[in-house]
Amino acid sequence: MPMRAPPKPPASQVWSGKRRMPSDHFDGRRFFNPTLKPDFAPSLPMLSRMLREPRNGWPRTIENTGVPRLHGPLERDEIAITFVGHATFLIQFDGLAILTDPVWSNRAGPFNLTGPRRVREPGVAFEALPNIDLVLLSHNHYDHLDKATLKALRHAFDPAICFAAGDMRLIRPFGFRDMRELDWWDEAHFDSGLKITFTPAQHSSARGLHDRHRSLWGGAMIESRGRRIYFCGDSGYAPHFTDIRARLGAPDIALIPIGAYEPRWFMTPIHMNPSEAVQAHRDLESRQSIGMHHGTFQLTTEAIHQPVIDLKAALAEHGVDERAFVTQPEGETVVYRVP
Repeated sequence: MPMRAPPKPPASQVWSGKRRMPSDHFDGRRFFNPTLKPDFAPSLPMLSRMLREPRNGWPRTIENTGVPRLHGPLERDEIAITFVGHATFLIQFDGLAILTDPVWSNRAGPFNLTGPRRVREPGVAFEALPNIDLVLLSHNHYDHLDKATLKALRHAFDPAICFAAGDMRLIRPFGFRDMRELDWWDEAHFDSGLKITFTPAQHSSARGLHDRHRSLWGGAMIESRGRRIYFCGDSGYAPHFTDIRARLGAPDIALIPIGAYEPRWFMTPIHMNPSEAVQAHRDLESRQSIGMHHGTFQLTTEAIHQPVIDLKAALAEHGVDERAFVTQPEGETVVYRVP
């Protein structure tokens, strides 16, 4: 079990934790992407144009086909990955259970009343979850940080939680006993031998009209007994994937977004298309990659199945074996052997 550490002191709306000065991604008031010049800051005319873009129709509902296997025994060299949907994975190994960006709400928006509506149920019912030891949050967009789900997880399991710098104001009210607020390359250590390193990404953050880039965004490298699982979060394609591999080592398993990428004139800075996702897989030198961030919430204009179709084409284009970068049906548990 992760150790229980006293919570850090409260952070103000502007990140005020321990800084590495000078910082290449924080100007004292807001975070920014050092890989984008100028940074991602869409204007009202751009947002208006984006809303007018023709959208492919999605089904109102779609059934899940995956079969969860959450409570079976695992050997020491096995890791069970269950794709719950969108960016939510259940990762089980070494007697630990980790959730990434957990969202069980029906909508990805304020108060679960507005925003994109899920077209499929979560692949795992909340009541069927095993004991959750750790929650990883990549950033505070509504399709990744869902308050209703976090409240339910806190009451059901009281897990440890790791999240991006600047988001303490959102997380503290839930009363988690073990909260780790992380800047890029910060590490969180647990007495089970688990280590989490918060990794760079090229993206953005906001919950409303007046808090853009007041908190950070990123991914996470999960390490235990020499095995590495990389959770990308959301990101545009940039050199940080090579940096992550050089600094932390190649992951055994990488969870990489492949959806919400059209139109490219708007989405390129912050969301990879499948071809860029395959290049990220190659930069990371990942042994096994799994696609995510598709098929649940219609955030952009591409059709619901287009990411999977485009991923297959991208793998052929890059000369990468299809077995090295796969997608899992929502709800499906796959056990990977990682020596």
